[in-house]
Amino acid sequence: MKKKNTNIVVIGGGTGLSTMLRGLKNHPFNITAIVTVADDGGSSGRLRDDYDIPPPGDIRNVIAALSDTEPLVEQMFQYRFSQSVELGGHSLGNLMLTALTDITGDFSHAIAEMSKVLKVHGKVIPATNLRIALHAELVDGTIIEGESKIPAAGQPIKRVFLVPGDVKPLPEAIRAIEKADFILVGPGSLYTSIIPNLLVKEIGTALVNAKAKRIYICNLMTQKGETLNYRATHHVQAIYDHVGEPCLDAILVNNVDLPLSIKENYKEENAEPVLFDIEKLEDMGLEVIKKEIAAIQSGVVRHESNKIAQWLSEYTLTSLS
Repeated sequence: MKKKNTNIVVIGGGTGLSTMLRGLKNHPFNITAIVTVADDGGSSGRLRDDYDIPPPGDIRNVIAALSDTEPLVEQMFQYRFSQSVELGGHSLGNLMLTALTDITGDFSHAIAEMSKVLKVHGKVIPATNLRIALHAELVDGTIIEGESKIPAAGQPIKRVFLVPGDVKPLPEAIRAIEKADFILVGPGSLYTSIIPNLLVKEIGTALVNAKAKRIYICNLMTQKGETLNYRATHHVQAIYDHVGEPCLDAILVNNVDLPLSIKENYKEENAEPVLFDIEKLEDMGLEVIKKEIAAIQSGVVRHESNKIAQWLSEYTLTSLS
């Protein structure tokens, strides 16, 4: 009898999510990516406002990451126009997703059709099928509207919330969480890429109730305007505070120190490596998994997608056996 593939659900957005998925797609996983639609900047924001649709940018990057097509086709999908005033800043993939949404009248259907065209490994599901706006309440009581404006506010974040606050997820997202063997939360910007998914109430509730092993892929660096001076426990606690109760079983952290030159570069942009306070994480009831998962590319620290995928492949075998 053929062994069934492991069901993996990944929840997040931004560069971190698409980077990680490039590694996962090369392993025998049934992947479902639940992706934030809180973006309001750049091309995505303009299309969101012009067509009253969820922003396509993070979805586009995830589709590209999971695609199994010729490199030139993916390059075309990710192509960003630069010479035209009207098209300036738009990527071809964003325009294609917008056109398909306009034709079909349904954002999630457009994603499914585009996924067929680009031979996507797995499913890509928006956190909600409707246009939403992310707001933040800062510690001084100021309310900021708009995902792109939140990191620029320069004040610590007390909480983030969606408007409207009662949006529904797609049923496929909840089914995927319920059927998952493992759920990966992150990596990505904590308040603007990860938590917005969990603010769709039924997604947060499904994560709390999931039978799957729930693993937080901890960020490697703090982020100016979002997580300055945050340790790993602060990241986890912020997720718990927004969901309303604990919803993670394990945390994957990087166990290799970064070069001093890289730390100095990041210090200039008011960022530093996330400190992993292991004992406190264990006191929170989390299994702490320490692996070498960081890569440095052109002076930028990223998760090493192939190493994460290899670790997950081995981890799922031992956990499910």
